[in-house]
Amino acid sequence: MKKIFIAATKQNDGKTTVALGLIFNLMNKFKRVGFIKPIGQRYLEEDGLKVDEDSVLIERTLEICGVRCGIKDMSPIAVEKGFTERYINKPDKAALTEQINTSFKRVAKGNDIVIIEGTGHAGVGSVFDHSNATVAKLLGSKVILISSGGIGRPIDEIVLNKALFDKEGVELAGVIINKVLPEKFKKIDKLVRAGLKRKGIEVLGVMPYNPVLSCPTIGQIIEETKFQLLVGEKKLNNRAEHILVGAMEPHNAINYIKNNALIITPGDRGDIILTVLSLHLMKRKENERVSGIVLSGGLVPEKSIMDLVKESGIPMLLAKSDTYTVASQIHDLTVKIRPIDKEKIDTVIKMVKEYVDVDKIYQRI
Repeated sequence: MKKIFIAATKQNDGKTTVALGLIFNLMNKFKRVGFIKPIGQRYLEEDGLKVDEDSVLIERTLEICGVRCGIKDMSPIAVEKGFTERYINKPDKAALTEQINTSFKRVAKGNDIVIIEGTGHAGVGSVFDHSNATVAKLLGSKVILISSGGIGRPIDEIVLNKALFDKEGVELAGVIINKVLPEKFKKIDKLVRAGLKRKGIEVLGVMPYNPVLSCPTIGQIIEETKFQLLVGEKKLNNRAEHILVGAMEPHNAINYIKNNALIITPGDRGDIILTVLSLHLMKRKENERVSGIVLSGGLVPEKSIMDLVKESGIPMLLAKSDTYTVASQIHDLTVKIRPIDKEKIDTVIKMVKEYVDVDKIYQRI
């Protein structure tokens, strides 16, 4: 049975994106593919169990292909609030090790390969004696390291992370550079391969930045912020590609409204709301359609305006906070792929197929 550990140089480098894409592309080479994220830091409640949200994504996506895994075994340890403090006060390394080993054996049973997703950089988890490097060694797995686009920084971070894996005796199968700006792709692809080759590190793929994967949908904004949905429940999959704070005069705001823009404005700015509606309903220009409107200050427009918004189909959300706070909340969202984000999932699978050398990964493991 084969196994590969997906680690990263830091959070949000794209571990889950790569893991998801690899799972589906490796199905061409292995009949049965399993998944486990031994330690998760962002968890959901599923049937009374605390499980990592990335494991939920993989489980539900695999179900579409007829592959069924036990969700609790896919996410044996969820680092909930107070977990680290309790461990420091009463450490029990053996118990966590047993938990991981038991779940891994269940996931591995009947599968030809298991994709193991880490959490954060190589040292994350050291505080409770189970860093990514330690867990990779525990499970006897080689590692693929993910880093975000650039040249000097990712090379420095990759070498630093590799040192900890080397210390644990874990082999680095190669690296994947993710989220490279399209306009710099050719230059970075060439230089980062040359730079890492000098360090004896093989590049398994270089993937461009894709805005589709980084934009939150209206549904995700609601889930993460708990803003109230007033109208537009049929358009929750709209992507918010551009964020515009509508605090200027309407004739100026027109120049800033782009395709799939999310407008944040106080609920008493009827002039801005009517301007947005006019552009959307008229569809005078291709780039003037909006994905949603967020009302700040807990203020709701008068009924006549609300009726027009409802007719337009534009999702409108209500937030109690001031405009600046609302804009900051949306800006700071950690955008994760959800099981219902079919377009994003399809995009990930295609990107891994196109930009990652899956055949080389197959050879290395």
